[in-house]
Amino acid sequence: MIVYPNCKINLGLNVVSKRPDGFHNIESILYPVPWCDILEIIPSKKNNLLFDGIKINCPETENLCFKAHQLLKKQYGIPEINLFLYKKIPFGAGLGGGSSDGAFTLRALNDLFSLNLDETTLKEFASVLGSDCSFFVQDKPCLVTGTGTNLLPLSFSLKGYFIVIIKPDISISTKETYNLVSPKEPQTSLSEIINLPVKDWKDNLFNAFEEPVFNKRPKISTIKKKLYDKGAVYASMSGTGSAVYGLFENEIDMAGEFQDCITWKGYLS
Repeated sequence: MIVYPNCKINLGLNVVSKRPDGFHNIESILYPVPWCDILEIIPSKKNNLLFDGIKINCPETENLCFKAHQLLKKQYGIPEINLFLYKKIPFGAGLGGGSSDGAFTLRALNDLFSLNLDETTLKEFASVLGSDCSFFVQDKPCLVTGTGTNLLPLSFSLKGYFIVIIKPDISISTKETYNLVSPKEPQTSLSEIINLPVKDWKDNLFNAFEEPVFNKRPKISTIKKKLYDKGAVYASMSGTGSAVYGLFENEIDMAGEFQDCITWKGYLS
């Protein structure tokens, strides 16, 4: 079975409060983007994970694909697998690529071994893997709250917008970045702001992590400015970074731009 785990972007991101468990309550809107990894799973007598593409810098046992298989194996006794992941979505980017790989592994194993798990059950397993994983079970625009596992589906669409995503060669520590943000309740919910015309988002839809990240990594701020200079109707850093995206009303030519970055572009659906 072959599936194509896609990434996401954050449309606005508020850090609402710090929790007693040390995590943070957030508010954000996640939107799926068709920049995809390639994941193939085949039943096997021996567990075997193979990786290609962008190098994954974590032990096999810490990989979310491995953890997803172990979760369902422990609960339902599914067989060992050959798993091949061709990594195209950069990590440390705020795009949720690893979370997507884990969630799509759950979805693929559910179909491959006819477990007949419903969406709610898959989301419960996904939440064990990580906060963004539950979103990729549903993989539709959602308002996320709490630690990122509370999902409210939204009916708006960015279909037809052309998106350009720029990932500079910069690593961002999520834990460090959270320590730089002062939590506060937003005056207006993102679910209201998102209903404004996209051209009005620039002055109303904000990512709370941009200011501290831009201060430490001004190159990321420069990328956002360049996207606006190229005609983006809206540009923002995704998640805690370091990727920045721009939304355009028409396809644009980025040849010669951002030569030291990973770049992806395409139409949203």
